Order: sequence, then structure tokens, then C-alpha cells
Amino acid sequence: MEFAPNGLYPKMSQLNRAEWASPYDKSTESHRGGLNQAGELRERFTLWALNSLQQTSMPKTKKNPLDSLDLKPGQSIDLLKALHIVTREGGINQDSRRKLKQVYHLTHFIEPLIDEVRKTNDGNVYLVDHGAGKSYLGFILYDLYIKQNPEGAVVAGVETRQDLVDKSAQLAEKLGFSAGMKFINLPVAQATEHADLPDEVDIVTALHACNTATDDAISFGLKKNAKFMVVVPCCQAEVASHLRQNKSSQLGKTSLVEMWRHPLHTREFGSQLTNVLRCLQLEAQGYQVTVTELVGWEHSMKNELIVARKHQKSNPKAAQRLRSMLTELGLDGEEGLLQRFHVPA
Repeated sequence: MEFAPNGLYPKMSQLNRAEWASPYDKSTESHRGGLNQAGELRERFTLWALNSLQQTSMPKTKKNPLDSLDLKPGQSIDLLKALHIVTREGGINQDSRRKLKQVYHLTHFIEPLIDEVRKTNDGNVYLVDHGAGKSYLGFILYDLYIKQNPEGAVVAGVETRQDLVDKSAQLAEKLGFSAGMKFINLPVAQATEHADLPDEVDIVTALHACNTATDDAISFGLKKNAKFMVVVPCCQAEVASHLRQNKSSQLGKTSLVEMWRHPLHTREFGSQLTNVLRCLQLEAQGYQVTVTELVGWEHSMKNELIVARKHQKSNPKAAQRLRSMLTELGLDGEEGLLQRFHVPA
């Protein structure tokens, strides 16, 4: 389309008649005080030109990347930036999006537990997060569910790396969370006897705690008489190694030995078996156990979420099933496993 010399509107010869003219009628003439047809066409054309100019000159609005995060009400953007989940410009990469989705999904299970504890414990709650790392989980839990009513609430992160502990403590101070958050530098296995942690705690969490830290977190919860435990297991290679060493056991002489004949199957079977033993261990100690997915498999292969609620002192039947399972797998002679899973004599 050709434009007039001033560039603001197209030449009349290039306009489609339907865009600027319509049949002249007397009602229009009467309403506008007798405008003739040419005058009305000029008015229509002027409005069309101004509208076109406005559309081409208005800047395009940039899409806010935070709109796609489904942020929770009251969520601190400054916290997400400090944790490097969100960039200074408000952007987010795919890896950070995946981490945030995992943490958000986990908080969905933990929030009602915090509420339940506080309602039955004079508003107090003590949560210990093992293998805390950068304390994503602890900070987001505190930010969403505790900072509005911090009195009597403590979120403690246990982490082996001193630099991460120091950074977390500095961030808590900066955000005004230090009164209700603490960070302790020690292995999970040593946390039970640490003077900075109370004799009993309310909630124990462990999100992908490495090496044997998941089992150490469960042991910590048992010794501290935790009301709830929420763990996403990680690093389940120990049982797999014992399976390889016991291929000649009684079960190994049956066709079921095929389940760990190949190294890949041994690892996968050992991983599955480890979590089954963890659940039986919790049930034997009087916990009601629920197992579900944390997020979709496209976000993490370590995807199993175990939620345990204390509801009785012990469960002898579950303890018997635990021992029987280890016996049938030829693992009952492994003293380390018997201690790790608290198998009764």
C-alpha cells in the first residue's frame, strides 16, 4: 500500500472502499447537523488514520516471566532472587523452574502438617531439614507459612558444607528470618546428639539427602520422636551392593535371582527394595506411611515421596514382615542393614 507524502495515512486511491465509506443515509445527516457525504467520509478517514497511527506507535508490552511460575500468595521475589532461582531481571531457567516445582509440590504436603502441629502444640512447631544444601525448602516454608506468625516456630537446616551454612545464615539475617531459622554444620548422623537441637522435634524433612543421609534422617526422626517425617529418598546403592554379594543365598538359587543378574536391574531392584524396607521400618516404629510421587518423572528420576505420621508406639506385625523380607532375600546376616533399618531382635 502506498502512503501520502507525510507518511501518516495511505493514498485515497489505495484504500479499500469498505474501510472508509459506508452508504450515506439521512439519519446520519440529521444526527450530525447536516454533514454532507464528503464531510462524513473525511471524518471517517481521519478516525481511521489516527487509529492506525496509534496501533503502530504503541510499544509492545514485555511478558513478565514470573507470570508462568504460579507463585504462591505472599511469596517473596527477593528471596527467590537471593536463592538464584530467579535472576535479577526476573527471568528463570529450566533447571531452576524444575527445582522450584519440586519444592512447591513438597510444601503442598508439609503445610497441613505445620498447621496441625501448631494447632495442637500452643502454636509451636520445630522442623528439622536434613541435607539442607542451600536451604531452598527451609526458606520457602518459612517465607510462605511461618513469617506471618513466627512466634514459637523454628526451622533448622542441617548441612555438612560450611560455606552453604554460612550463606544461609547470612540470607536469613538479611530477610529478617534469623529469629526462627538456624543452620547447623554437621553430618546428619551426628545431629541426634547435637546440643543445638531439642530432645524432641515435630517434623523431619529430607529432600534428596545424599549418601546414607536419608536413612540417617529417618533414624534422627525416630530418636527424636518426630510426629511427622517427609522424605524424598536418594542414593539407594547400599542394598544393591549387598544383593550382589548374596547371589548364592537361598533366594538366589531360585528363578528370582534374575531380578539382580544384570547390574542395571540390580541397581533398580536395590533402589526399590531400599524404599520398601524404609517404609516397613517406619511402620514397625508406629508410623502410618503414605508413598506417592513428588512430581512428574520428567522433572526428576528420584521421584518417590514418603510421608510418615506417628500414630502408635510400635507395630510388631510390620516388624516381623521387615525381618522376614530380609531373611528371604538373604540379607538377615548383614549386621549393618539390620542396624540401619532398626530390625528388632
